[in-house]
Amino acid sequence: MNILISSTSGEPIYAQIVAQIRQLILQGELVSGTPLPSIRQLAKELQISVITTKRAYEELEREGLINSIVGKGSFVSGADQEFIKEQRLRMLELKLKEIIDESRMLGLNYAELTDMLKLLYEEEQE
Repeated sequence: MNILISSTSGEPIYAQIVAQIRQLILQGELVSGTPLPSIRQLAKELQISVITTKRAYEELEREGLINSIVGKGSFVSGADQEFIKEQRLRMLELKLKEIIDESRMLGLNYAELTDMLKLLYEEEQE
């Protein structure tokens, strides 16, 4: 498992870890039952705090993506991929609602917001 941490990103380190492990699971690169590195091992590899790694694993567990067993470690859960996708869609909807609220406060209309979204979406595909 190759996790890259960016110190220049505005995103907290634990959130970067969560996002990358989540992506590996949703893409099927980490399948049900796959063991994850121990909290201490991952912290050592990434040269970060054990507390940060623990927070990332706790978040993944809350999302139902991993299971942690005391004395054995953390493993990719056997959660249904559709269930996981549905959870992610709910989170996306919340973020989009925040974006809509912010755009309204800025006085953007629907067309301006969709133009901005389209531009950013197409820019990311290049």
